[in-house]
Amino acid sequence: MVREQSKIPFVGLHAHSVAGSVFDGFGYPQEHMDFAYQNGMNALALTDHGNMNGLSYQVLHARKMKEAGKDFKPIFGVEAYFVPSVEEWKQEYDRIKEDKKQAKKVINDTDKVETEDEAASKGKSKSVINSSGHLVLLAMNQTGLNNIFKIVSDSHQGDNFYRKPRLDYALLKQYGEGVIASSACLGGVYAKDYWNNREEGEEAVLDAMRTTTRRMIDCLGDRWYGELQWNNVPEQHELNSYVIKMHQEFGIELISTADSHYPSSEAWKDRELYKRLGWLGKSKVPEYMKSELPIDIDEMGMELYPKNGDQMWASYKKYSKECNVSYDDDLVYDSLVKTHWIANERIEDFMPDDTVRLPGFVVPDGETGEQTLVKESIAGLRKLGLAENQEYIDRLKHELTVINNRGFSKYFLTMKAVSDKAGDHMLAGPGRGSAAGSLVSYVLGITQVDPIKYGLLFSRFLRSDAKDYPDIDYDVSDAFGLKEILAKEWGETTVVPISNFNTLQLRSLIKDIGKFYDVPFQEVNAVTGRMVKEATPKAKIKHGIKAGVYVPTFEEVMEYSESLNRFLAKYPHIKTHVEALVGQVRSTSRHAGGVVIGEDLDKHMPLICSGGVVQTPWSEGMNVRHLEPLGFIKFDLLGLSTLEMIQSAVGHVLRRYHGVEDPTFQDIKKYYDENLHPDRIDLNDQKVYKNIFHKGNFVGVFQFTNGGAQRLAKRVKPKDIIDISAITSIYRPGPLSAGVDRSYVKAKKDSKNVRYLNDVVKDITEETAGFLIFQEQIALLAHKLGKDISLEEGNKLRKLLTKKGTGKVEDEKNKIRHKFIQGCKEKGIEEEAAVKVWQTFEYFSGYGFNKSHAVSYSILSFQCAWLLNYYPECWMAAFLDKEPESRKEAAISLAQNSGFSIENININTSTKQWEIAEDGKTLIQPFNSIKGLGDKAVEQIIANRPFESVEDLLFSEDIVYSKLNKKSLDVLCRSGALDVLIDERFSGCKHFWSACINDRPKNRKRFEENIKTYDGDADFSIEEKIDHVSSLTGIFPFDLVMTKQIREAINRHAVPAIGAWDKSLGVAWFIPREVVRKKTKNGKPYWIVKVVDDTSSSTSIKCWGIKEWDQVHLNRPYAAKLDFSEEWGFSTRSIRHTFKLLG
Repeated sequence: MVREQSKIPFVGLHAHSVAGSVFDGFGYPQEHMDFAYQNGMNALALTDHGNMNGLSYQVLHARKMKEAGKDFKPIFGVEAYFVPSVEEWKQEYDRIKEDKKQAKKVINDTDKVETEDEAASKGKSKSVINSSGHLVLLAMNQTGLNNIFKIVSDSHQGDNFYRKPRLDYALLKQYGEGVIASSACLGGVYAKDYWNNREEGEEAVLDAMRTTTRRMIDCLGDRWYGELQWNNVPEQHELNSYVIKMHQEFGIELISTADSHYPSSEAWKDRELYKRLGWLGKSKVPEYMKSELPIDIDEMGMELYPKNGDQMWASYKKYSKECNVSYDDDLVYDSLVKTHWIANERIEDFMPDDTVRLPGFVVPDGETGEQTLVKESIAGLRKLGLAENQEYIDRLKHELTVINNRGFSKYFLTMKAVSDKAGDHMLAGPGRGSAAGSLVSYVLGITQVDPIKYGLLFSRFLRSDAKDYPDIDYDVSDAFGLKEILAKEWGETTVVPISNFNTLQLRSLIKDIGKFYDVPFQEVNAVTGRMVKEATPKAKIKHGIKAGVYVPTFEEVMEYSESLNRFLAKYPHIKTHVEALVGQVRSTSRHAGGVVIGEDLDKHMPLICSGGVVQTPWSEGMNVRHLEPLGFIKFDLLGLSTLEMIQSAVGHVLRRYHGVEDPTFQDIKKYYDENLHPDRIDLNDQKVYKNIFHKGNFVGVFQFTNGGAQRLAKRVKPKDIIDISAITSIYRPGPLSAGVDRSYVKAKKDSKNVRYLNDVVKDITEETAGFLIFQEQIALLAHKLGKDISLEEGNKLRKLLTKKGTGKVEDEKNKIRHKFIQGCKEKGIEEEAAVKVWQTFEYFSGYGFNKSHAVSYSILSFQCAWLLNYYPECWMAAFLDKEPESRKEAAISLAQNSGFSIENININTSTKQWEIAEDGKTLIQPFNSIKGLGDKAVEQIIANRPFESVEDLLFSEDIVYSKLNKKSLDVLCRSGALDVLIDERFSGCKHFWSACINDRPKNRKRFEENIKTYDGDADFSIEEKIDHVSSLTGIFPFDLVMTKQIREAINRHAVPAIGAWDKSLGVAWFIPREVVRKKTKNGKPYWIVKVVDDTSSSTSIKCWGIKEWDQVHLNRPYAAKLDFSEEWGFSTRSIRHTFKLLG
């Protein structure tokens, strides 16, 4: 494509993108840069609102453009929100807060992302609190960029931030070096003077602007520019005239800007819709956002794309004529050309400093990072008693050489510092990911798995010839708590959470756009409900996936969903918008565990505030890698609930078996280190394997909560950690679809007949019955069978084999293949056999799993199994405590199926967590199982019990009843927690509730009267009791529904629960909990009946052919003959013929 040529030199110095101007700017920075380049410009500034979230996109795309031979300069900046004094603004804020009426109008706003309100930004906001002036800042050089980083960071913290970040003169003067500024748009600092004083006349406006000009020159000198813009808004031309007068009076230079907001001249309509989507769901929508989309660009009165100089001149001429305003052509021409001079002469051609930022405090004074790492590693090796083992010494030397040569010594020391802090407060996991293959990580205490013992490769984690950063994922029981501890001790600008930027997704986007265009909700909902289901099978076929879960991409749903294609064919304008808007930024959130750790990060990146938390402006994850290229290494501190369960279970063990009444974390850590640490626990304990893994007794065992994984373990019958690792590596969509599970089970049962090519192959694959299960096995075989293939090259091969295509990747692959075949032949292997081994590499490369990760997580699974085997009641209580509310009912059923009795919540024995009765077979429900019962109420109960009678509870002088209020007493009573207080004076639960709770007596006399008054209330009905218990505790009371006679009948006829479905029988029992009435696309009614059973299962049955007389009784047991398929689940064609009510 031929680039446009502009006669007038011009560069856009004011532009917005979706990366930082959410629901205002449209299109990512790279789209704007590409268009600007193609449109004849050699540079473009990005100045998003109040942040520099788009800078990472600028940098990465500028590098790509340079590699492609395109001469294009990114200019880094921000359009800040400016107030003259933050201190005075804060005083006004505090004054308004004290005025309740005013405070109600302006204080309550919890949006994480500010939707730009053009009315407020253009000076029309009445609120002093919400109003601020825009100020464009541009970095002239690295010093200026660091100063803008600091300005942005400070504006997002403390008093500077309320709904939006604020900059004032003091901050600008402090960090003004190397910074260029301009007066921005109709919402700019000069514009504020204009809007605030226009009613008082021209001289009042000029006086205010003179004050602003003097103060800006005081801060910036000749780096202060007046900004002109060109549109058909009359006020813009008034403002332009005032700005020109400042030029004439003070000699400040003028620039013209396009103030671009979308990446091409055609994108204006998508941007207009995108803006409107930002206001959906908000209570106060501006009038201009309620209107329909403009018909054409002339109706808009402005064109906000990256124009070149000729297009800017045309806009100037067009809009000044439309508004009947005349200007000095030479002055306007100079304002255009001046931008080109600023961009190419005044602003340096530089890229942000990408020096790796890691904390210096991890290295003692007088030492280098390399020296400290060697010293700490040797000390760790000695502590483990391995300092005389030559194999460990050689491995440690090799790893330290690679780490130090790659410049990562401070990274490992930082990770050790994190690990040490965590170890003082919470349990950490044995390891996660490829980092467990590092001996340095092991001796520093970052991981707990000996890599040499399990044949784990360092090269899988870090190669000397690679360019990627190390990546240690660190599991702890409380990731949020750990991050708080680190931030408190090291500083909030040293430990900074990583941002995630949520984008508009296909389903919600179609719903929102459909709503905007008044498409019937039922029609939109029908499409969005079906489209993913329709696309998934075809997408799985495309990728050769036969088992497991797969989520189709946006493109695949658009291609394969017939319903969606019909819908978009009917509404082509919606299709156009969807294709343009999918992936645009919707909001900001935080990475699940990622943080950046480095000193004074606010000086090296422009920190932002989201949801009250200071975090990074750039993200790092599967879809984007924007931190590492700029020198910031991500540390993944991840919360793992299994570690919470282990911590809780050990607490129960200490209380029950070691006499520790109130175990501290130090007590728990000591027990863990002595009994559960991978170096101390007997990982070959066959009792654990037989009782848990062979029998399938997997309650809460990590990685084995899924029925498929459980069944595979029972078939394999693992006997060591590698067996468990193989099971968890195989139980994934890829290996399952290839039938690896069936072949592996067969080989394990007949291991004597497994044939190996030679001793080398046997040595490497015997632990996995001759199969390539782990990625490391490919690297080892390539290394040991090939000619001059190092372990690092073998690991590189593992990565190359997963890539498709030609060119450089294929060339590298072929070179290693040649060396592999040559090496095999030299070792006596025939070429045909060598080729077959290579083909096996290629086949299994797509299915192979990281052995370091598999082994680490398998050890964690074994630790769970060990606790379950030797301390089942302690493990069960911990399991019930940590299961989320959505799975609580299923968890209780598992406990009951394991032989435990569940004691209902008891006002005198329950606590804040599940407790174990003295018999060791009864688990007591905790108070936190009751919805609506707060911690303060529980504290009052525990502090004042036992309660001998209901009077002790109702009329205690020591209880603070504002904390244990009527609402708390109500849920306690209806959940059954007060049943132990019901005596012979009450005819039933309802009588008790009415007299004691619902009509809460204030004194004993009134209490006695209530007993008589409500004597006729007797008991709650069965339906009421079921509703009370299930709604308040989340537990279905099967004992109220499943009578002894019903259970005997079910057992007599061998009818299984629906959760234990037997295809050969085709019959199951269940209890309906909800009926969802729906219609097919042809308008025929069908029901989805949601059911439960006592095997911990919760599922649904699709009921077709519904007639008007059909009915299903909720909370009553049924047996039914059902159909079942993997794709559709349970279904029936006729309720009246297949459903039978029991009892």
